[in-house]
Amino acid sequence: MKPSQLIRPLVRDLHAYVPGEQPKIAGLIKLNTNENPYPPSPRVLATVRAAVDARLRLYPNPTAHLLREKLAKLHGCAPENIIVANGSDEVLALAVRGFVEPVGTARCAVRSSQRDDPTTVVQYLAPSYSLYAVLADIHGAAKNAVPLKPDFGLPGVAELRRGKRWNFAAALTFVTTPNAPGGRGYQTAELEKLCHAQKGVVVLDEAYVDFANENALRLALKFPHVLVTRTFSKAYSLCFQRVGYGVGHSELIAALHKIRDSYNVNGLGQIAAAATLEDLKYYRANFKKIIMTREWLSRELTKLGFRVLPSQTNFILVGPPRFPAKDWLQKLRDKKILVRWFNAPEVRDYLRVTIGTPVEAAALVKAVRGIL
Repeated sequence: MKPSQLIRPLVRDLHAYVPGEQPKIAGLIKLNTNENPYPPSPRVLATVRAAVDARLRLYPNPTAHLLREKLAKLHGCAPENIIVANGSDEVLALAVRGFVEPVGTARCAVRSSQRDDPTTVVQYLAPSYSLYAVLADIHGAAKNAVPLKPDFGLPGVAELRRGKRWNFAAALTFVTTPNAPGGRGYQTAELEKLCHAQKGVVVLDEAYVDFANENALRLALKFPHVLVTRTFSKAYSLCFQRVGYGVGHSELIAALHKIRDSYNVNGLGQIAAAATLEDLKYYRANFKKIIMTREWLSRELTKLGFRVLPSQTNFILVGPPRFPAKDWLQKLRDKKILVRWFNAPEVRDYLRVTIGTPVEAAALVKAVRGIL
């Protein structure tokens, strides 16, 4: 028997998530994966260094209890309202596993086909984080991708009802807020109306919320079917440690705890994240610097003929002039600058550019001028 015949058909046919390029060439300016251009605070680095001792032979706390207590204090809730995970991506994956029935195994009555059963549906707006579709495929769930407005704005509840594509009974709905890859921020009042209308679990994915005008965390503490997910990667410079968390009703959180790995978050990551919460002043200063650089870069690229979409994230989505976006990807790479291009219908005419340091932003503008 061939090895391929030993693999489940679902897995054989799966199109895996493709992360941004990790460069192997020295000297590249890396503006393609939305990493924070500034390092963790000196206090965090010192704390992690001090923890590299005999503790490395021990298992980490299985529930990240200390970190959950600190997060609960920060957000005004109980530790039982929080799950800490291997990046917020793990919370998204757990939500699919915990709240969605795979197609073909759903227990509820089916109308015309198994794909009509709302208990099997993972729903999201498009374009948004491409991992949602991959997680649904891995689980064998049905997918319902509903377009955002042409400007990547959030459709209102009445508009979604008129369109008749949105499933208000879907088992799980993902909303990226602020949106990725568009960058647009959504008002909490808009999100509250959508959450109120939705019957299944709603996950508000706030990976970029620290760069936005407002957040929707209160909705996770108001509605029993709403979760908010956050990460220490984007705003808090801890991509390397992979720490994220979810906030929501204690019963939903308890369900996710049942299905996570026993020791899902490494000990140094827990220590680094807890130390981060002790030095928020440092990080908030960095947020301001990133936002200022974002606004400067947006203005400069607009002057050069780029269409720059409004952003409340640490990246901008831009429509470049003169050449197709895919050509710009290579032209910038030739000048040792990495940006991101997505081969998807809604965004293939755009580039996504991470906000780096002011020096990196200036280098990008200089490279663009050279290309033009």
